[in-house]
Amino acid sequence: MAVEVYLIFNGNCREAVTFYEQVFNTDKAEIMTFGDSPSDPSYPLPEEAKNLVMHTRLSILGSTVMFSDTFPGSPFTIGNNVTLAVVTDDEAQLRQAFEKLKEGGKVTMELQETFWSKCYGSLTDKFGIEWQFSHEEKAKSEN
Repeated sequence: MAVEVYLIFNGNCREAVTFYEQVFNTDKAEIMTFGDSPSDPSYPLPEEAKNLVMHTRLSILGSTVMFSDTFPGSPFTIGNNVTLAVVTDDEAQLRQAFEKLKEGGKVTMELQETFWSKCYGSLTDKFGIEWQFSHEEKAKSEN
C-alpha cells in the first residue's frame, strides 16, 4: 500500500504538470480529462469541464505525485489543495482503512466501482485531512 500526494489545481493543472515535467526531467504525463470519462445523461458534463484534467501522475525523484483540476463549481482554496491518496491492490486493507478514517469525518464519495478503479472513495477525516482511496491491480511484472 502506498500513500501518495495528490495536488488539486483550479484550471491550470495541465500547465503545472508540463512545468513539473521539465523541472524534474520526467516522462510526459498521460492526461485523462473530464471529457474522457463515460457520459451519463443524468449528469451532463459542462462544456468548460471537458478539457480540464481529471487525473494524471508523474514520477518525481522516485515518488508518484498525482494531479487534477477541480470540477467547475467545486470549491478550491489555495493551501487546502493537497490530498493524500491511498493506492493499493489489497481491497480489504483499503476498505478497513476507509471505514476507520470516516469515523468522525465526512465522506465525499463512498467506496464504489468507477471506470478507473474497482474500488474508489474519498473523505475528509475528523482532523480535516482529505483522503482518496483507490484499488489498483499490481502490474503483471510485479506479481
